Amino acid sequence: MAYPDTDYCYSFPAVRGIQAGRPFYIATCPMRIIPKIFSFDENEVPPELRAQRILNKSRIPEMVRYLLDNPNDYVFSALTASIAVDVQFDEYPNSNNLGTLRVPMEAQILINDGQHRRKAIEDALEERPELGQDNIPVLFFVDEGLKRSQQMFADLNKYAIRPSPSLSALYDHRDASSSLARYLAMSVEPFVGLTELEKSSISTLSNKLFTLSSIKQATRALLGKDPKQHNIELASSVATLYWKRIFELMPDWQLAAKKEVSPAQLRQEYVHSHGIGLQALGLLGCHLLSEYPEEWQQKLDGLKTFDWRKSNPELAKRAMQHGKLSKTSMAIQLTCNALKISLSIPLTPEEQELEAQMVAL
Repeated sequence: MAYPDTDYCYSFPAVRGIQAGRPFYIATCPMRIIPKIFSFDENEVPPELRAQRILNKSRIPEMVRYLLDNPNDYVFSALTASIAVDVQFDEYPNSNNLGTLRVPMEAQILINDGQHRRKAIEDALEERPELGQDNIPVLFFVDEGLKRSQQMFADLNKYAIRPSPSLSALYDHRDASSSLARYLAMSVEPFVGLTELEKSSISTLSNKLFTLSSIKQATRALLGKDPKQHNIELASSVATLYWKRIFELMPDWQLAAKKEVSPAQLRQEYVHSHGIGLQALGLLGCHLLSEYPEEWQQKLDGLKTFDWRKSNPELAKRAMQHGKLSKTSMAIQLTCNALKISLSIPLTPEEQELEAQMVAL
C-alpha cells in the first residue's frame, strides 16, 4: 500500500522497467488515495497547454454505477500518470527491479490516460467507501515537460479501438439485452446459423444475414425497453415467439436458412436483410403486442406479401437516402410506418406527423 513516510513521500511497492530508454514504474495503489494524489488539467486551460482532453462528465455516471453494482466482480484497467519531479526508487537486494517507489508528497502527478476512471473512483467512494481498500495498477512515468506529456496522450490513444457493438454484446454477460441477443442468435430461427457474431457490418460475400448488434437493437425495440435479469425469461419467451412468427412470414429468410439463396444476394436487393428492416419489425412488434395482445399474430399475416425490395419506391423513400440505406431513427420509424400501412394498422398521431414531414420534404 502507499503511505506517507518520514521524508514526506508517498511510497509504493513497484516494479521498474525500461521503455524507449526511459525508466517507468508499475505500482499498486489503494483506490482510496487515487482522488488525493492524482490530478488532471482544469477545463479552462487552453487545449494547447493541456496534456489531457477535457473531462467528459456524461461518461462518469455509467462508470460509477458499474463499480457500485459490481463491487465483487468489476475490472478497472491501469491508470497512466506522469510525475513532474524526480523520484527515488529503492531496489530490494537481489530483486531484479523490484523495490519501493518514493514520490514527494508535493509532486504533481498528472494522469495521461484514465482521468474518467479516476473521477469514477472518486464518486463511487462517496457512496461505497469500502471500495477504497481495493487496488488499481498505475503506470508511472517521470514527466519530461508538457510536450512529452501531450505526445504520451496522443500515443496512448492513437491505436485505441473500441470493440464492435456485436463483439461487445457477444462478451458482455452483465447486460440482459446482450444475453438475450446471444440466445436468439444461437437458438432461434431466423437467426441461428445466419448471424455475424463479431462484426457490426457484414461483408459483401458473407454467408450471414444478420449481425448480433442488430438483433440486440431490434429486440430492444420489440420489448420497448432493455430487459432486466429478473425478467429475462419472460423477455426471452416474448422475443422467441415473435421472431419465430416473423420467420414464418419471410420466405426469403426461409430460403437463406435452407441455403437455397445466398444472404449476399438478399442484402443486395432487400431491406429486410439489414438492420433498418429488423429494427422496423421490432418497432412493429412492440405496437402489436401492446395494442393487440390476443391477435397480434394474425395481424402480421400480410407481411408475407410485403414488397421489401430496395427498388420499391414507397419503401425506398423511407429507408434510403442518396441511394443508400439509412440508419437514422426517423428512417426506421418511417419503414415501420410502411409496414403498418400495408397491414392496415392505424398510425399513431406521432407517426402521422412523421408521415406529413416526409411528404413535405
